[in-house]
Amino acid sequence: MKKLRTLAEKPIIGGVVKKAMTSLASNDAKVISRHFSQYLRPQIATTDDLKHEVYHLRHQVYCEELHFEDIKESYEECDEFDARAIHCFVRHLGSKALAGTVRLIGSHAADELLPIEQFCGHAIEHPELSPMNFPRESICEISRLAVPENFRKRAIDKFKGAATGAINEQVFSETELRCFPYIAICLYLAATAMAMQTKRYHGFVMMEPRLARSLTFVGIQFQQIGKLIEFHGKRAPFYIDARDLRSNLSPGYLRLLESVERDLIQSGGLKPAAENAREQEFSLSPLSSPS
Repeated sequence: MKKLRTLAEKPIIGGVVKKAMTSLASNDAKVISRHFSQYLRPQIATTDDLKHEVYHLRHQVYCEELHFEDIKESYEECDEFDARAIHCFVRHLGSKALAGTVRLIGSHAADELLPIEQFCGHAIEHPELSPMNFPRESICEISRLAVPENFRKRAIDKFKGAATGAINEQVFSETELRCFPYIAICLYLAATAMAMQTKRYHGFVMMEPRLARSLTFVGIQFQQIGKLIEFHGKRAPFYIDARDLRSNLSPGYLRLLESVERDLIQSGGLKPAAENAREQEFSLSPLSSPS
């Protein structure tokens, strides 16, 4: 797979190689999707107790492991954006421990900025794909993706970027494709699905370009809309239209998305308002527009 990764950047043959890599990823995801719910369960934090679990996990990863933030007396990492966010997490069923988390932040007014606008607005350069160009009720930000160290112990996961979802491209192998989708890809699928179902179609995120490239192989296609800046490492602003997710996913990861959606509905966080699963709308109160 490492050789394929190099060939994928070559002219003429690169397109063919990328298709081959996407096919490998899709076939692997078919296996994952068949067994996913046996070991890991995505859920939405619908109670204060569950949110505190999420904040503890974020503190473990962002403060204790990566040292992005100072150690907090409460051992919880939280900020002013959490009150208007949906918090998703993955629980390992065997140990009951949290294996990862991500949040989706909304906005209802022009003065209610997304974190990417407040802290990284100077990096956004695209003339059209800026949060300010869309109705506030249609935008969101994916942030605070975290995977704890005990769920990335394998050698391929020990490089620093693995904690926030990045793939070590030097060891981009079938083994990695089997471990990464279980947690990080699941969280990105969950976040994008939540964006779709809350009609916040225009999603933004600060991420490493190599993570965006890696996600492209499974069909999660983020578009870079600005320059690299120093923000917990070299990161750039990216955009995704959640409405494109289902049509872009490879067949194997489409199955994984459907598994994630079923689990989120069963957790009580996503509430179907129609019988037809393909056309249903969902209610997610943290991002609902104020009455």
